[in-house]
Amino acid sequence: MGDIKTRIYWLMGWRVVIVTLLLGLSLAFQVTKGERVETFYALIIFTYAATLLYALLIRTLSNPEMLVQFAWAQVLIDFLLETLLIARTGGIESPFAVLYVISVTVASLVPRRRVGLLTASLCIILFGILTNVQLHGLAEGWGWLLPTRLSAAESLQAFGVYSLAFLVVGFLSGALADQLGQADLSLREKEQGLSHLRMFHENIVHSISSGVFTADEHGRITSFNPAAQEATGYDFEQVRGRPWQDVFDWHPKQPEDNRRDAITANIRFDVECKRSDGNRLILGMTLGPLHEQGEQKGLVGVFKDLTQIRDLEEEMRRKQWLASLGEMSAGMAHEIRNPLGALAGAMQMLRKDLQADETSQRLMDIAIREATRLDAIITEFLQYARPPALNLAEHDLNKVLAETLDLVQHEAGSRKGVSIRAVPCAEALCAQVDQDQMKQVFWNLAVNAFDAMPSGGELSITAGRRQVDVGGYKVDVIEVSFHDTGEGIPKKNLNKIFLPFFTTKQRGSGLGLAAVHRIVDLHGGWIKVESQAGRGTTFGVCLPRTADAGVRLWHEGREPWKRS
Repeated sequence: MGDIKTRIYWLMGWRVVIVTLLLGLSLAFQVTKGERVETFYALIIFTYAATLLYALLIRTLSNPEMLVQFAWAQVLIDFLLETLLIARTGGIESPFAVLYVISVTVASLVPRRRVGLLTASLCIILFGILTNVQLHGLAEGWGWLLPTRLSAAESLQAFGVYSLAFLVVGFLSGALADQLGQADLSLREKEQGLSHLRMFHENIVHSISSGVFTADEHGRITSFNPAAQEATGYDFEQVRGRPWQDVFDWHPKQPEDNRRDAITANIRFDVECKRSDGNRLILGMTLGPLHEQGEQKGLVGVFKDLTQIRDLEEEMRRKQWLASLGEMSAGMAHEIRNPLGALAGAMQMLRKDLQADETSQRLMDIAIREATRLDAIITEFLQYARPPALNLAEHDLNKVLAETLDLVQHEAGSRKGVSIRAVPCAEALCAQVDQDQMKQVFWNLAVNAFDAMPSGGELSITAGRRQVDVGGYKVDVIEVSFHDTGEGIPKKNLNKIFLPFFTTKQRGSGLGLAAVHRIVDLHGGWIKVESQAGRGTTFGVCLPRTADAGVRLWHEGREPWKRS
């Protein structure tokens, strides 16, 4: 419908232009000769008025068939007006007979087959009637169609030439209109096919689970599929036009590898970057050149989120290492503990019985003290290697934390310049936990924070509830956060802080954080660690509200401890 309306508008527009030019020029010529020009005035005014009426009527038409009929009505009126003009300006001798040719050509805009021949035939009939009336003087009494000065043979010859011209123009314009119609239909079919193919390809790109992006020759992102938006947390509008290296924080060691020309073949690499919310993101990415007509126009990247996989692999390696170490160390600790206890007892007996000098007494005290400390370390390690079964029950973590804070406040009093700010949750934080084990977790994290602030500082302890996305589902978890303003943890040590016996303190067993991680892991939770050197550290203990939720988190692939 839109196409036929457009053609009708073109028909009306060309009519006004042609009438204005031809009749206007003829009007000026007739005025200079001093002849009467009422007919020209009337035709020009009628054409403008009819065009205005056509423009008003076409707004009320919506049916395609009615629009075609409306176009045919305009063509028929044009032929009648042209016939009147030709009759008024000399009949067969009129210079305006050429208007028939123009009308036959313009009428081909109406979408019907053999339009050219039909309109040409109509022109021949009208022109033939006009020629016969003029030739035989049938309208002499009317005063508006004077007899021709041509002989009958000349009149027939002129009529034959005009008729042949009408037929040739009608045939050619009709054939051309049919070819243009077929070409237009073929073009529309190809456009629809290309549109469907484009939509099909876009649906494929949008439906695949891998992230896909494209970049131009300058490395600026031009497309970003939904999987890429979900993995990175960025909307397309946030990354449109940005260099892809900045979005994915890819800065190779060799500067020349960062150039577009360097990516002339598919390359595969892992990149560690940040999501829009600041969390760590590990991507397995494949980059390849994007060609158009044999010329490289940019690049295309396909990537997959490997964060959970890498964390699980790391956790599995750590668990395997700890399992092997635990089996070996537990037996060795038992073997060491027995003679160590006997040795400590023997030294205490000797200390009482022997009358040694002051130096010997002091050395004996050091030996007993270190033996006792070594026994405590072995005991602590055995508790870590073989933790007792959890005594799970429904507890409000606000109350568990408050009871632990009583002891923590006493410990903070013995530290120089250390203060505590506690922000409990306004609502109850009920969860299935072993309260004794959780008190141990809170105590260890608080003492660890105190040790990180040797020159003083503030420990902020907050508790609350939040939702996490696990396998497409929203799960409620309880988070207890310990934030200190201490020295921070160097990035190189973040992967080691939960390993047994790893410590940066002058005195310490290195089992405190390892025990914390083990207890939280047994509860089905995980620990978040955020740290910046010189700005402090935040340990976030995340626990499921129920034991089943913890199992579900693990099976959905949620990492048991998460670094940010």
